[in-house]
Amino acid sequence: MRALVTGTSSGIGLATALHLAQQGYHVFAGMRNPAKAEALEQQANDKQLDIAVVEMDVTQTTSVDQVFKHVHASGPLDVLVNNAGLGAATPLELTPIDEHQLIFETNYFGAIRCIQAALPNMRARGAGAIVNITSIEGLVAFPNQIAYSASKWALECAGEALAHEVKKFGIRVFNIEPGVIMTSIFKNAKPYTRFDRESPYRNIMRRNGKFFGAGHRLGTGPAEVAEVVLQALQSDSYQLRWLVGADAEKLMSGRRAMTDEEWIGLGDDLTDDDYTAEFERHFDIKL
Repeated sequence: MRALVTGTSSGIGLATALHLAQQGYHVFAGMRNPAKAEALEQQANDKQLDIAVVEMDVTQTTSVDQVFKHVHASGPLDVLVNNAGLGAATPLELTPIDEHQLIFETNYFGAIRCIQAALPNMRARGAGAIVNITSIEGLVAFPNQIAYSASKWALECAGEALAHEVKKFGIRVFNIEPGVIMTSIFKNAKPYTRFDRESPYRNIMRRNGKFFGAGHRLGTGPAEVAEVVLQALQSDSYQLRWLVGADAEKLMSGRRAMTDEEWIGLGDDLTDDDYTAEFERHFDIKL
């Protein structure tokens, strides 16, 4: 079995590449900057895993096409894991349009480029799996992270519709929806994260930070996401969506029980104590 995983220099991508390789997959580990491959290569060497690092920038069609040409030249691709992503945390009014576009180029169009490159071979063979690492924010629209959340919503939509399109060709599509995962995405998102104590959006910014703080305390790691990816691939019964983490499950359960207006109402002029109490009442998450 052969798999291509994007965004493997750290976090979920690195953990997924290692986990699939440990299960006997030959893994092509895509990353934009191969100079960051040391952590992956060290673990692969130590464990004698079949992993080949490939330079791949998912925002560039030429780069994606070159990688898939290389992969297909040596055999069929059984699994594509779209993991490469870019995080950000800034209110919409303050998010420059070029940053908004970059997030979509990476999180959404990057995955679409890879899917389009993988599909002809999978369709011709009548087999294959496409795994999209989305987010709980692809199911629950998050304030202060609209560009990121919207890109994940778009990928969620594409994954669901694609699953319908390719079912008759024997291709399965999975959307994996982690909550807050302990990865370097937060460090990488710093250039696109703004917190201003004088901003009229300061309460939204601060409360978004508290949610991630609560997620950090739960301590869900990348290895748990990698394990869910494997579970989805090995499952005898098909399931499109796979939540990862207690916070993701609680958010999804609570949001389903709320009206749209109740969710939006949390953005009203509430005191911190009132907001915290309402959030805990709806989601059983202590900020």
